[in-house]
Amino acid sequence: MTRRELVKQFIKYMIGGGVYFWSGYAVFAVAYSGLHWGWFPSKVVADIIGWTLGFFVQRYWAFHHPSLAGKTIHISGKYVLVNATNFLIDYLIVWGLVVAGVSPYIGLFVAAIFFTAWNYVWYKFWVFKPHHKSGNS
Repeated sequence: MTRRELVKQFIKYMIGGGVYFWSGYAVFAVAYSGLHWGWFPSKVVADIIGWTLGFFVQRYWAFHHPSLAGKTIHISGKYVLVNATNFLIDYLIVWGLVVAGVSPYIGLFVAAIFFTAWNYVWYKFWVFKPHHKSGNS
């Protein structure tokens, strides 16, 4: 991949991350402030919606590659595994900040900063890594 292609891919990744973050943030705000749910159930619902929308943007746009055609179930499994790990880290970050007296709204931003680089590496080099036939580099 050329430098220009990498930059273009990273911009698409950031847009996909924005779709995940802002859709999740909006759902969180409605559930937490509007419906008066606790921060934890609000975040769970927000993440499920955000992760789902984010998956489609990352899979079919940011990291789209012809070699990934027909591998959606395999890729989805990897995506779920990475995000299950993220779930634990993310909730520990937000929980720790809430316990320290910081608003969960701020905690969502703090976690997002961490996951911007973390997820890019996992998505690019494992989850959505193109498959090359042996002998082709």
